[in-house]
Amino acid sequence: MTDGSILAFIAILPFLGALVPGVMIRAGRNACATFTAVPTLLALLLLLIQAPAVMRGEVLTTTIEWLPQLGLSASFFLDGLGLLFAGMILGVGLLITLYARFYLSSDDPMGQFYTYLLLFQGAMLGIVLSDNILLLLIFWELTSLSSFLLIGYWKHLPEGRQGARMALTVTGAGGLAMIGGMLILGNIVGSYNLTDILAQGDVIKASEWYLPALILILLGAFTKSAQFPFHFWLPHAMAAPTPVSAYLHSATMVKAGVFLMARMWPALAGTDAWFYIVATTGLITMVLGAVIALFKDDLKALLAFSTVSHLGLLTMLLGFGTKAAAIAAMFHIINHLTFKAALFMTAGIIDHETHTRDIKRLGGLAKLMPITATIGAITALSMAGLIPLNGFISKEMMLEETLHTTWYHNPWIVPVLATLGACFSVAYSFRFVFHVFGGKVRDDYPATPHDPPFGLYASPALLTILVVVIGLMPHLAEPLVKVAASAVTGAETKPYLKIWHGFNTALYMSALAFVVGIFLLYLHGGLARIWDRMPRPEAKAIFDAIMQASVSSARWLIAGTHNGVMSRYLAVFVSFTVVIGYHAYATGGAAPATREMLPVPPIVWIGWFGVLAATWLVVSQHHRRFRSLIYLSIIGLMISGGFVYLSAPDLALTQISVETVTILLLLLALYFLPKETPVESSAGKRWRDGAIAVAGGVAVAALAMAFLTRDVDTISAYHLANSYKGGGGTNVVNVILVDFRGYDTYGEIIVLGIAGLTIYALMDALLRGPAAKRLRDRAFSPDRSRDRHPLMMVVVTRAMLPIAMLVGVYIFLRGHNQPGGGFVAGLVISIAFLMQYMASGFAWTQMRQRMEYHTMIGWGVLIAGLTGVGAWLAGKPFLTSAYGYLHFPPIEEFEWATAIVFDLGVFLAVLGAVMLMLYSLSRIARFAGETVNVEPMDYDPSAEAEENDDAAGQPQTEGQ
Repeated sequence: MTDGSILAFIAILPFLGALVPGVMIRAGRNACATFTAVPTLLALLLLLIQAPAVMRGEVLTTTIEWLPQLGLSASFFLDGLGLLFAGMILGVGLLITLYARFYLSSDDPMGQFYTYLLLFQGAMLGIVLSDNILLLLIFWELTSLSSFLLIGYWKHLPEGRQGARMALTVTGAGGLAMIGGMLILGNIVGSYNLTDILAQGDVIKASEWYLPALILILLGAFTKSAQFPFHFWLPHAMAAPTPVSAYLHSATMVKAGVFLMARMWPALAGTDAWFYIVATTGLITMVLGAVIALFKDDLKALLAFSTVSHLGLLTMLLGFGTKAAAIAAMFHIINHLTFKAALFMTAGIIDHETHTRDIKRLGGLAKLMPITATIGAITALSMAGLIPLNGFISKEMMLEETLHTTWYHNPWIVPVLATLGACFSVAYSFRFVFHVFGGKVRDDYPATPHDPPFGLYASPALLTILVVVIGLMPHLAEPLVKVAASAVTGAETKPYLKIWHGFNTALYMSALAFVVGIFLLYLHGGLARIWDRMPRPEAKAIFDAIMQASVSSARWLIAGTHNGVMSRYLAVFVSFTVVIGYHAYATGGAAPATREMLPVPPIVWIGWFGVLAATWLVVSQHHRRFRSLIYLSIIGLMISGGFVYLSAPDLALTQISVETVTILLLLLALYFLPKETPVESSAGKRWRDGAIAVAGGVAVAALAMAFLTRDVDTISAYHLANSYKGGGGTNVVNVILVDFRGYDTYGEIIVLGIAGLTIYALMDALLRGPAAKRLRDRAFSPDRSRDRHPLMMVVVTRAMLPIAMLVGVYIFLRGHNQPGGGFVAGLVISIAFLMQYMASGFAWTQMRQRMEYHTMIGWGVLIAGLTGVGAWLAGKPFLTSAYGYLHFPPIEEFEWATAIVFDLGVFLAVLGAVMLMLYSLSRIARFAGETVNVEPMDYDPSAEAEENDDAAGQPQTEGQ
């Protein structure tokens, strides 16, 4: 495996691992946790193998082509920024796996939790490793979906379900905006590769579409990273289990927005718009989050708003747009990861052991839970920025950068507000320490506090060690910070990390923050009462009101436009299409006709009038269902004749096969429908619909005439020239279906299979509930003919079956060079089976088939798909055909093409779908009371003679 391909393997490993926990939980909780950790650990080891090259400044890339013509490829790259985030995702993922093993109770479905966790982990890895913005967008949305599952993991909690919906709504809406922005960038640069986009920063910033793209992308980043005014969703997501909070909301998911801003720095940063939008949003979020956090009594709510504040700090630094700010941001990402993940896990331990997270019901835990108190105190003091812990260093670097930042010609606004945010950060950090662990031991804890087992505090303890080590020896993190910051800025950076920079302005600002923070904590009681009485907007209430208004508006709109009347939909759609088409034709400067009409032979006039008459009969007799079906079949057969006349045998063969199968199935379905359709429209509406239909028909005819009487460029010449040398077949139509446009055909057989399965599901639903009662009431008449399966029909179909099978095989094998192919062969054999069902009955025929039709559809789609994968493995685009010539003496040389394997998949999917539809109808018939025969014919003359003899021998009673 090459270095590049390892990246793709790293990205896919968590998704493969997600298949394991649901199975391994049967072997026990330890086995489940172990096998969850294995793919994460393996991915981390593979990442570490690549780390030396990245640390040297190399960028590793790999590309798996999918549809290169559309810019679609699975492209991955690893640079310093990706290494930092991928290492955090996998490293903390291992710690969370261990922590969750001891945190979750025996009643929690652990296998389900670990499955969701690995899905989220894979989505995050995909974001940080993607080199294609379309692929990045897919992973971006996967994080929203998988986090929705994790946040709502405790389904029995209403707040958990609401928090999951809120997170999905806000981040999903931001993701939709981000899609638009990314597509704009791709259009500006002319490439969807991220490396190409990052290299064209000057072109992007000079484009008139720069500002719309910037705003849309930042909407995605701000919603994901809970920036003001989208900050409200993150605290409500804290209803999730603590392992989720520690992983998603401190280390990974919420940092996805920060990662995106850092990743897009070379392309978008460096303008006034970037500075004022990003830096201002981050500064507001930093201060607002810190203020709210001080007045939260729930431990996780306090940590949630502190996370919002620190995410604002990171956003602000990235908004400054300087190398020093980028260095500070990358270093603080590491520091925030260590102390915040540990703090969330500490809060989980406290909740786990005391059965409460309410700070007002805690206190004095330092004596009862010394290990937990040590971990919590060290990490909280690091969050406050106390020397000599790692949070102090990055906080000092942040304050230093604010001193060099001017906001709207004012050099004091940013440093003053940043210091204010630091004051509240000190206050809520010290509150976490003193109000939870300090004070006297209480006698009213909901449960007796005690330190947890080692497995529960091992993960936060390791992170706490990193907090101290990085604080005392920051140079250890310097190489990683350097490559990450260099990747962000697009230029080499030289960070110089040390714990002491002397007495400077930033240190004085920090000291002021400590003094004011301690004073705020001293005044906390009075300030909290003022805060509670202060009128302020409640984000949750606003969100609920907006959602309610949106739902009400949607219901009103749907009630007015989507009322179930199909004729109204069609009338609006066709009328609008005709009007817009006429406007385009009248104002588009259509060129005059360049071709004369060819003479129309009498046979064509006759056929045209025949189709016209049949169409009129369908319209006028549509309420008589059997007649309208017969007229429809006439139209289909006439169209088949037209294809024959125009030398299109492939189309004619397909049309007549489809027509036959459709008519036979509809004839069977008509049995369960009334003979006539009731009149549902008034005469005025019918005239209106008729006028619209005529207008639509005239418009289509005029469009066809416009094309036929003008010279237009087509791609038929290319197909004719490349059918044989490119696809190995002389039947151009078939080569187009299995090679040039094989992807379309693949999608079509999937849709056909889905249609068959959907019909089966709908018919299955009819066998239950009120529909089943109506079916039973519609019992088969006892006066029906006793010769339901006539002898002559049975004999003819028996003789026809092997012939039809042989014809189907023949059509299948000749399809690549002559009219035919898998689709038509599937229909021909379906007709043969249909005749067996009609001749000998459903039950008799069904007993003699050996393959489930569902399985047949699945095998068809699978075989067709594997053919495309084989092309991939050969280094060709998906579904590219290969062909060659084989010679087996004494047989003459013959051609062999992979297209025949693809056609086999088409054949199986078509046959399975048609037969599943037929089987669905047969189940309804039998459920409705149709008697079944076990012999080929159900008419037994000897039995009838015996019945007559018995009747003759009965004594006549009065009245007979």
